[in-house]
Amino acid sequence: MAGRVLLDGYMEVPPERLAAVTSALPAHIALTRAELGCLAFDVVPSPDDPGRFLVSEIFSDQAAFDAHQARAKSSAWAEITAGLHRHYTVRTER
Repeated sequence: MAGRVLLDGYMEVPPERLAAVTSALPAHIALTRAELGCLAFDVVPSPDDPGRFLVSEIFSDQAAFDAHQARAKSSAWAEITAGLHRHYTVRTER
């Protein structure tokens, strides 16, 4: 579908923050999946690295993606994951 925004990548979580991130993750996933325009949202532990979480997102369009980013930046998730290294690739289907 043209115009969809796709994000793929990972987040690095040090051992001392792993429990807090893992505990907060289900609520973050549920809130994001409930957002208007969220077509898919997955954050799963890497099978190869216990401190890495693989992230995959699909939003219906740029507006939905932007709304997600705005909500997430002011959420409890943002506080819990502040300063963690993230490596994401974002692209828009044409």
